[in-house]
Amino acid sequence: MSFALHPDLIRDTVEVARLTLCRVGLMNDANYPWLILSPMLPGLRDFHDVPARHHAALMREIAYASRALQQAFAPDKINVAALGNVTPQLHIHVVARFAGDPAWAKPVWGIVPARPYEAAAMGETIAKIRTALNA
Repeated sequence: MSFALHPDLIRDTVEVARLTLCRVGLMNDANYPWLILSPMLPGLRDFHDVPARHHAALMREIAYASRALQQAFAPDKINVAALGNVTPQLHIHVVARFAGDPAWAKPVWGIVPARPYEAAAMGETIAKIRTALNA
């Protein structure tokens, strides 16, 4: 069995980078700088499905993505979550949060509709994140 990204994640994200373990996607919601890390291993639904030999790498990559968002956007808080109630493939949300964002201080899900990026803004956001990831 080989890794294949879930169709929801293909539809909702744009690939920003590939780390050692995870594909990093930008969620197409300009309300928040929001990354989705998808471990590129087949058959993962939950954290406990990640083979033990990959645990440390997954945590390092979550921290790496969190630091990149912190550097690129200087948010008030970084939220990290893995729910999977709608999209069953394991994916980790890393979201830069600001005291003035549309959902503050609640979770980002279901508060306001997603606001797709305009092409130029998406390009600028991806460039900013890539720069931070490479710093």
